[in-house]
Amino acid sequence: MKEQLEPTIQTVINNQQQQHQKTLTIVPVPPATDAEILVYLRRSAKLSEIAALAERDAFILGMCEQLEITISDAEWQAAGDAFRLERQLWGTAETLAWLKQQRIRIQDWSQGIKVKVLEKKLKEYLFGETVDSAYISNNKSYRRVALSQILVFDLTTAEEIWQMLQEENGSFCILAMEHSQGKLSQQNGGFVGIRSLVELLPEIAAAVNEAKEGEIIGPIQTKLGYHILKLEKWFPSELTQSIREQIMNTMFEVWLEKA
Repeated sequence: MKEQLEPTIQTVINNQQQQHQKTLTIVPVPPATDAEILVYLRRSAKLSEIAALAERDAFILGMCEQLEITISDAEWQAAGDAFRLERQLWGTAETLAWLKQQRIRIQDWSQGIKVKVLEKKLKEYLFGETVDSAYISNNKSYRRVALSQILVFDLTTAEEIWQMLQEENGSFCILAMEHSQGKLSQQNGGFVGIRSLVELLPEIAAAVNEAKEGEIIGPIQTKLGYHILKLEKWFPSELTQSIREQIMNTMFEVWLEKA
C-alpha cells in the first residue's frame, strides 16, 4: 500500500518540468555572429590556435606568390570536385546545403580549396626532388606490416586478455571480436590492415619494429587505450603515393618551423 502512495521518480520529474514550464519562457538563441564567435574563441583560450593556422595559410600564400606558383582553373575545379566527392556532395543543392550548415560562404570555401592546392604545389616545388633520397636513406622506416589488434580502455582488461593469449592458448580472433573496443578490429577479428611503420602511432611503431611474424606484443598504452598486437606478416617497403606525400609533409612541417 505504501509503495502505491509514493510517487515514482518519473512522476517527480514530470511535475518539476510542468512547474518550470509555467514559470520559464524559453527564448530562442539566434545564430552567433562573427564577433560573438571571436569573443568565444578568446575566452575559451582557443584563439591562438586559430590565429596560428591563419598565419600558416598567409605564409603559404606569400611564398607561392614569391615563387610564382599558381593553379589553373582546371586544377581548382578538380580539387573542388574531389572535396565534394569525398563528402558525398553529389550536386549543387547538396553542396549549398552543406555550406549553409557549416556557415561558410561559397567564396570562402573556394578560397580554402585554392590554398590547399597551392600548399600541395609548394611542397612539391620545395621537396619533390628530394623524396627519393629521403626514402632510400630511411628505407627501414617505410616497411609495411600486417597487424591485428585488440584495443581496450583499461589496463586490467588488457592484462587479462594477454594472460589468456599466453597461458590458455586463446584465439586472438575470438578475443578481438569479444573484447576489442576498436570497431575495425572487432568486426574483422582483430585484423586492422597493412600499414607502413611511419603510419603507426609512435608507441606502436617502436614496439613492432623489431618483432617477428606471428609474435604477440603488448599491452601498449597510447592515447587511444591499451593495445595488444599480433604481427601477421612483414612486407618490403614501397614508395607509394601515400608514402611520398607523408615524406613531403614531414619535410614541409620541419621547414615551416625553421622559416
